[in-house]
Amino acid sequence: MPMEFINQNIMLVGLVAVSGLSLLWPLLVRPSGNSVGPVEATQLINREDAYILDVREADEYASGHLPEAKNIPTSKLADRVSELEKFKDKPIIVCCASGMRSSKACGELKKQGFEKLYSLSGGVDAWVGAGYPVKKGAKSK
Repeated sequence: MPMEFINQNIMLVGLVAVSGLSLLWPLLVRPSGNSVGPVEATQLINREDAYILDVREADEYASGHLPEAKNIPTSKLADRVSELEKFKDKPIIVCCASGMRSSKACGELKKQGFEKLYSLSGGVDAWVGAGYPVKKGAKSK
């Protein structure tokens, strides 16, 4: 009986299978390293006083960034990693526009001995999309 139903409704069964896979895909394919969404990032900030590092370029940062985020563009990270040494024992949430540069920056920081690194999945775009606040302006200190 179940095979007869499947054969008669193959398109419906296929649609259900594709829909299920598309819902599970984000859980199955995660970027390397620790990735957190806006909710988990907020919990790290509130519970563990996480440091927020924005690795976008200065003009992107000025157009809107997470409150309390400090800006060190990815292109200058290797030269300025010493500024982060005092935060080695704290969780560091690295963010960019969509999550690509932050994953790369986490890899670079891991090579420098940082361990509590988290890439903001979806970046500042996901943060804004979740309705969380951003600050505007170039001041990063």
